[in-house]
Amino acid sequence: MSQLENFKLQLGIKDSDQDGLLQLMLDDVKTDLLTWTNRTELPMSLEPTQRQIAIIRYNKQGIEGQSGHSEGGISRSFEDLPPSIQSTINQKRLAKVVRFGATKAT
Repeated sequence: MSQLENFKLQLGIKDSDQDGLLQLMLDDVKTDLLTWTNRTELPMSLEPTQRQIAIIRYNKQGIEGQSGHSEGGISRSFEDLPPSIQSTINQKRLAKVVRFGATKAT
């Protein structure tokens, strides 16, 4: 199954009406994961994390930027990424190597 198909399965979406939006979310999360881990290719082990973050973003549509909500005695708060997801990302992070230019002796 493709990432899109797995994503739709987890969301319970059976039609293809939102495929463009869902693929865009997956692509955006992949770009973020590559940036956060200093990688050029997404390892298969991060594909579930990609879907988890995409689900979080899908569920936050319309409430972007909101950190809490209270209505009718029910209070909800939102966090960017749960600690378990942050830990998974940190485990896959590659160290950045910084090279300084060598000067030639004349």
